[in-house]
Amino acid sequence: MDRPAEILAAPPPPSATRPRPLSREEQAKREIGHTDISPPIKWLLLVILLGTILVEPVLQHVCEIRKYRLGQRDTPWPAAYDLWRTSPGIAREMRLAWNGRDGGWFGKVSAANSVLMGHMSRWENALKDESVLGGFVRPPTQEILCRLGAGNEKAYVGRDGWLFYRPEIEYLTHGPFLDPRRLARRLASGSETVAAPQPDPRRAIIDFANQLRSRGVELLVMPVPSKAMIHPEKLSARYDGHGQALQNASFEHFRGDLEAAGVSVFDASAVMLEGKQAGEPQFLKTDTHWTPATMQRCAGELANLIRTRLGPSPAAVGEMSTGQQTVAGLGDLAVMLRLPAGQTLYPPQTVTIRPVQRGAEMWRPDRSADVLLLGDSYANIYSLAAMGWGEGAGLAEHLSLALGRPLDVLIRNDSGAYATRQMLADELARGSDRLAGKKLVIWEFAVRELSEGDWRLIPMTLGEARPSVFVVPPAGTVLRITGTVVQASPAPRPGSVPYKDHIVAVHLRDVRGEGADGRDIRGEAYVLMWSMRDGVWTEAARYREGQALRLRIRPWADVAGQLDRINRSSIEELQLEEPCWGEVDR
Repeated sequence: MDRPAEILAAPPPPSATRPRPLSREEQAKREIGHTDISPPIKWLLLVILLGTILVEPVLQHVCEIRKYRLGQRDTPWPAAYDLWRTSPGIAREMRLAWNGRDGGWFGKVSAANSVLMGHMSRWENALKDESVLGGFVRPPTQEILCRLGAGNEKAYVGRDGWLFYRPEIEYLTHGPFLDPRRLARRLASGSETVAAPQPDPRRAIIDFANQLRSRGVELLVMPVPSKAMIHPEKLSARYDGHGQALQNASFEHFRGDLEAAGVSVFDASAVMLEGKQAGEPQFLKTDTHWTPATMQRCAGELANLIRTRLGPSPAAVGEMSTGQQTVAGLGDLAVMLRLPAGQTLYPPQTVTIRPVQRGAEMWRPDRSADVLLLGDSYANIYSLAAMGWGEGAGLAEHLSLALGRPLDVLIRNDSGAYATRQMLADELARGSDRLAGKKLVIWEFAVRELSEGDWRLIPMTLGEARPSVFVVPPAGTVLRITGTVVQASPAPRPGSVPYKDHIVAVHLRDVRGEGADGRDIRGEAYVLMWSMRDGVWTEAARYREGQALRLRIRPWADVAGQLDRINRSSIEELQLEEPCWGEVDR
């Protein structure tokens, strides 16, 4: 009778008490719930974590304070605090944007917010660009990437040591630039910090031509082909033996519309292909621009076209001649890669230029000439020494030589879609008639502008000279002044743009100085200053509202012949004021 009870009380067999093996997932969950770490390991991990977080900002602070002590910064406060240090000036700009915006409450908030976001964006970019750790890590990393064929967001690595500019590749690969859907996307592409562009080049060019025609002036446009159009084989082996120039599908449509509106178009592709078939490279290996020989041939063909329209020159230009000079330079694309100093991956290239002389003097533009050339960096290279490829041997010089007539010139690096037209419009608005006596305007720009440029409509209205409270020294004189910064225009980050020099505009209040006659001078000043030289920011790139300055200023007209071609930013509400050229008075 007790047998069943004994059976029930008996221990289970060993196999029944063995736990079921845990799966990996169950084991991981159990270990996550409870992990034993010894106190020394805890402290070690904490120190490593805090050190990783703090090493970069502490190092940055130490280096920037050291720069201040060496006189390389104007404040002991590191750049991380610039946004707060300049908050009064930002608030002032936001108030101006609020008050200057027509419309309702939403539009005013949007305008003020756009100012704030612009300052924040520039502040963030400056922190990234001035990072000590980034400056230590980026160059060698970029060199490794280039050796692997990667390049960066601006420059693409080609074959045989050639480099290509990304926007020029995108001009060929991003579809027709006149496609209605693409135009609509670009028109809606604005942001809180950047206004949307006017995307259709035909509207701007035909509008400009009509305004010139009302003054009895013809327009001829010259979209300069890009390196990728003429030398695609240097980017991809797929194009080995390719004998034609690549082109965007919209170009012929664009050209036809312009010619139907009475605007002449000079396409230099055929001239470049002839040179290429003769075995000559048409572009510099590590630069966006054409070679000296290519530029000279294009100038000659352009002169032939102009000569049939204008006939002989009405003005004697004197005897012009050319010399010969060898120059070596590192291309703008190689500079944009921001490789380590002393890198050998892309060595300087040597070319021969032919500077043009008029008699015993270097060729100079003539404001009274009946032909005006508007140009970008393709006209500046070999003409402007700051570009690093010699001077006095550019497009304007050789076009004047081929034509046998003087030229007037307005040239500005970059933004060929609007920059030189804006320069011309500003001068006209101040009452200086740059179009007086002109028969022809030649508008040269990089062909990539057709797909990426801001083709804003700009009125060419002749204004009247007006009195001003802004201080401008007499011609040929230098004035020492003190003043306080009201506003400074933005400066591009070195390496983010395809040029190494830049000029900013600075608005000064409480200006005080003493004239040559002992007269006390007071007022405001609109001063242009170097913000970047040879790819390095100057003090002016960091000027902030409220900063006290001591400057030497002279009339802009005294230096315009040498500096007007340098790319610069401006203060929009002061564009009609006559600027001065300023340098720090140490």
